Amino acid sequence: MRKTTLLLIDIALLYGSLVVMLALRYQNNLAEQFAIHLLPFTIIFVIWLVIFYISNLYDQRTLRNTIFFYSRLFEAIVVATVISTSFFYLIPFFGIAPKTNLALFIVIFAILEFGGRFLFNSVVETRFKKLTLIVGDNDQAQELALFIKENPQLGYAVKEIIDTKQTAHLSEIMTTPNLDTIVISPSAYQTPEIRDIFYKALGRKINFYGLATFYERLTGRVPLDAIDQIWFLENLSEGNKRAYETLKRFSDIIFGLIFGTISLVLYPFVIMAIQLGSPGPLFYTQTRIGRLGKSFKMIKFRTMILDAEAGTGAVWAKDDDQRVTGIGKFLRRSRIDELPQLWNIIKGEMSLVGPRAERPEFHETLKREVPFYEERYLIKPGLSGWAQINYPYGASVKDAAEKLKYDLYYIKNRSFLLDFGIILKTIRIALSQAGK
Repeated sequence: MRKTTLLLIDIALLYGSLVVMLALRYQNNLAEQFAIHLLPFTIIFVIWLVIFYISNLYDQRTLRNTIFFYSRLFEAIVVATVISTSFFYLIPFFGIAPKTNLALFIVIFAILEFGGRFLFNSVVETRFKKLTLIVGDNDQAQELALFIKENPQLGYAVKEIIDTKQTAHLSEIMTTPNLDTIVISPSAYQTPEIRDIFYKALGRKINFYGLATFYERLTGRVPLDAIDQIWFLENLSEGNKRAYETLKRFSDIIFGLIFGTISLVLYPFVIMAIQLGSPGPLFYTQTRIGRLGKSFKMIKFRTMILDAEAGTGAVWAKDDDQRVTGIGKFLRRSRIDELPQLWNIIKGEMSLVGPRAERPEFHETLKREVPFYEERYLIKPGLSGWAQINYPYGASVKDAAEKLKYDLYYIKNRSFLLDFGIILKTIRIALSQAGK
């Protein structure tokens, strides 16, 4: 609901800024000028909204009055300004080149947008808090409570975490005025006294959620300690995803061919840079685990020195990895090194979006150390994915467990809309990383 509200506010501010700009410039023929500017500005408004989306300006987890948020808003407006200027001067189809008009519009909109976002963020951080009770004290409950505390903009306030043995205290707390939400840990379901207390409260306006469902809804990831095999049977059955998977495979082939062909333009420059930076093979193939545990050969541009693992064997890459060449660092930050994987996608070994394909050497360790790790192989690995855009590169078992939470969220909720959002945000990440 808040995303929709924000989107409607931004649309209103965009068109409102256009009207204000035209009113300041053309008092005598406002209606005529509005008709002239409406279509071209509507096109760039769509572009602005897409840029705002991929900049996470509609993500509830970022809607706070912080330097981070407003720097991201400023960056989004700058990028949108550059694209808007290019649009009018590179595509002179509409017969207008509004230098002064565009500049004035951007100033008006920026002022209104910064002011509007400040007011909106202030309201969601300080008001409309849903009083929340968590029943069942465990690590996931504590983690959820901390997340809610650190993200007041989500609209919840934890009153208390109650242990399952405190049934008398629970009965007392249930009478708290304005209690809106109760989050129930799996252990609480197994206590008959607690179930009776909840049943007696069904007539009240209280929303009940399982811990796994509520945690997933707020954080965009699945809590590993709050799920079991039944959860997988209930949420990850493939029967209702057949049409999606068929169409996704078709789109993987089409877009793989399109992007793969376009990327060939970059190959001569990448090849030259690799050879100048470190003599050796241009491409690097590596065995990875694919769907249902089937191995395949992933192909990438080589970013490391020759025989980088000859003396160490398979090890996780690090941010300051000395094995990576100078040009290799740029290729990795910009994701250009992954372009050859488009041919893996065309072959059907990968998809554009999915979990990261892991190396067999790490797979065996992670399978033993991380619960439910093999379930991430229910679908094809991806060139990018929900975990890749939400969590930094993992270099440990702990990181792999955190990324698995995001992978399971994606496997459960995957859709064309989610895929499209992941692709757009991947492009933003790649461009911003390349500029560092």
